[in-house]
Amino acid sequence: MAEEALSALTGLITDIQRYTIHDGPGIRTEIFFKGCPLHCRWCSNPETIRPGQQLGVYPKKCISREKCGLCLAVCPLGEQSPISFREGGLQPIVMADRCAGCLACAEACPAEAIAIWGKKMTVDELMKIILADRSFYQRSGGGVTLNGGEVMVQWRFAAALAQACHEKGINVCVETALHCEAEHMRQVLQWADYVITDIKHMDSAVHRQLTGVGNERILQNIRGVVEMGKRLVIRTPVVAGFNNSPENIRATAAFIRDELGGNILQYQLLPYRKMGTEKYDTLGVDYPMGDYVPPERSVWEKNLLELRDMVLEEFHIPVVAGSAQKWG
Repeated sequence: MAEEALSALTGLITDIQRYTIHDGPGIRTEIFFKGCPLHCRWCSNPETIRPGQQLGVYPKKCISREKCGLCLAVCPLGEQSPISFREGGLQPIVMADRCAGCLACAEACPAEAIAIWGKKMTVDELMKIILADRSFYQRSGGGVTLNGGEVMVQWRFAAALAQACHEKGINVCVETALHCEAEHMRQVLQWADYVITDIKHMDSAVHRQLTGVGNERILQNIRGVVEMGKRLVIRTPVVAGFNNSPENIRATAAFIRDELGGNILQYQLLPYRKMGTEKYDTLGVDYPMGDYVPPERSVWEKNLLELRDMVLEEFHIPVVAGSAQKWG
């Protein structure tokens, strides 16, 4: 594809975080893509799951229908508008129900009580933001991290952005669940310097219960990443009562040692933190882990350290508790 066409490709981005330090080496700019084929029970970014644009509502910011009402005034659907109020408060807007998708309500809201989840951006627009921090990347060994949602849902756009970064000498880390076509993975990862992926559970049936999909394709693609010679970090988000059994962690470590030849930079055991509940509320969606009470820090921290020591002693692969230790 011609350079002009690549730079003009459009992707749907939910967030851009500058100066991040945990998802790749050095200081990084992290780009969050919209759309994900998984539905992990503990997902803290529900706004990234659906592939299209969505409207998020923050009722506490709303001035009220009586004092403002601009959102209703600009809605082209009039009385059929999906915008509604209850006891003076703005309610979540379900775009699948009678919504024209024009986003005029969000653009008109003076209080920013209506947010647009998913902004259309070109490669050129993102590169201007990325290049603004090039000096930080050079001094720290940092770069750009493509994250999600799931990067591979927008694989053509991700490949074009990764290629643009590569051609500017900016290292690229791709964080992906790898539940995707192998060819799509290869198209994106050919431009990647680092890859981060999860193994959430080694039992495919349990993996399906926790995420909505089995793990066969994911494990096969992880093998493919190693075959490509990419520098790989594997993570397990350790959630007490779901995947923190020694048997599951042993099975994961055995896969890394025996089927990947231990060819990873790090195996990271990550603590689960109950985050993103407000974003679920903006979408009018129940958080699947809403009733879950995580253990106290002293408990989960002890568990992570015990699992780390077990993996290190029995499997002799590079394993850490958390994501703060350098691995670039």
